Amino acid sequence: MLDTLIRKRFNELETKAEEVSKTRVFKFKSNDGVVYYKIPFPQFTGWGVNVLNLLERVMGEGSVHYDNFNKTFQEFSGWESEFETCKSILLSAKEDYDNGYLFNVRALVKAEVLDDALEQAQVLLDAGYKDPACVLVGVSLEIALKEICTRERIPLGKADSMNVELRKLGIYNMAKQKQITAWTDLRNKAAHGDWSAYNQADVQDFLNGANRFIADYL
Repeated sequence: MLDTLIRKRFNELETKAEEVSKTRVFKFKSNDGVVYYKIPFPQFTGWGVNVLNLLERVMGEGSVHYDNFNKTFQEFSGWESEFETCKSILLSAKEDYDNGYLFNVRALVKAEVLDDALEQAQVLLDAGYKDPACVLVGVSLEIALKEICTRERIPLGKADSMNVELRKLGIYNMAKQKQITAWTDLRNKAAHGDWSAYNQADVQDFLNGANRFIADYL
């Protein structure tokens, strides 16, 4: 669904660029016959802000597409050639997205969903419900492991087996593998009712660690 919306928005902004192009105003003709036009600022600015918003959300502020578009956008003085440069950056970004040459947007969305789940786990933990909080953190960790395995083309399986394969592939080291094993064991204790085997502080450490892991690897 998200992929469809992104493609739709790229197409809309490409169409809007053609509409903006039609608003050009003649300025002068040089001695060698070259005709110069300007694009009205309101039309360009409205379109440009829309493009920047899309590029920031899909590719990030540090991306080449965003940086190049933003630089030209900020320095825009009205000339049609500047607008054409911005338009070419948009089309380049659209091409890269359509051909799958960008980061995994699905993984980004998954990370945002997991962030929400971990926030809910923190709410439960703060309210004294350490056991459901622990289970929720454990589920979030397993989903993250599956997402990383999918990205790295590792067959999905139980958390322990995925953990081993990710370490073998060099995604993280043995220390991280052992930490994830310990976290998985804690989740299993919570899921099977062995609630006296851990305390609130253990779950908080698990939650903090899962947050860092998802931020670092997903």
